[in-house]
Amino acid sequence: MTDVSTRPLPPIIVTENLTKVYTSGRVRVAALRGVSIEVERGEFLAIVGPSGSGKSTLFYLLGGLTRATHGKLIIDGVDFAALDDAERTRLRKHRIGFVFQRFNLLPTLSAMGNIEIAYVVSHRKEPMDLKFLDHLTSLLSIQERLKHRPAELSGGEQQRVAIARALITRPAIVLADEPTGNLDSKNSDAVLAMLLKLNRELGQTTLMITHNPDAAAIADRILHLRDGEIVGEEKGARAAPALPGFGSSASAPESPPAAD
Repeated sequence: MTDVSTRPLPPIIVTENLTKVYTSGRVRVAALRGVSIEVERGEFLAIVGPSGSGKSTLFYLLGGLTRATHGKLIIDGVDFAALDDAERTRLRKHRIGFVFQRFNLLPTLSAMGNIEIAYVVSHRKEPMDLKFLDHLTSLLSIQERLKHRPAELSGGEQQRVAIARALITRPAIVLADEPTGNLDSKNSDAVLAMLLKLNRELGQTTLMITHNPDAAAIADRILHLRDGEIVGEEKGARAAPALPGFGSSASAPESPPAAD
């Protein structure tokens, strides 16, 4: 008899023939055309493609933010396609953390307030784990910046606060949409290194959407998306960027991040 404990765990994300068609009047645009992928638990996966390739559509589908036109989507053992909007929202809050290109921090709240609000809206019954909060903010080198509002933080610091906000609920999956798109090369390398370190240390599955092949190269695996279809797959080949000494010593914000 096979020991149940030795059986490999199923993939945490499975899509089968995932299709998304947008309709405007008589015009139909297929943003995704039958995408089938599997993502293993704890994997760091990058999906790369040019503008218009379907990356953002796939991101919103995997995050439960929109519905597929056809196909199957299994997230952590749950068939998202079979859920109603309320069920999908509840599971999304508990199982998925989001990191966006534009940070999306609330300007009137401190860094700490922005992290706390993510925990509040998840409607968890247990109090926030303060030891985990301390560990997470230490890993991200933002412990000395938690009382500052977003306008008082550099672009890199804002993105690291956004990462802390995404991870504070300990989601099984972290979805990052162009997380370095608004950062200079120095801050980009720091954020990539931190995402990889957190993926390794916390064991969460990380899926990063990017147009930048250099950023994608730190992932375990890279999928290439074009015209709504997976057209290639390869292993990541880039060594992780070194973690620079960002954090508590910074007292003034850097120049604002460049726009896309």
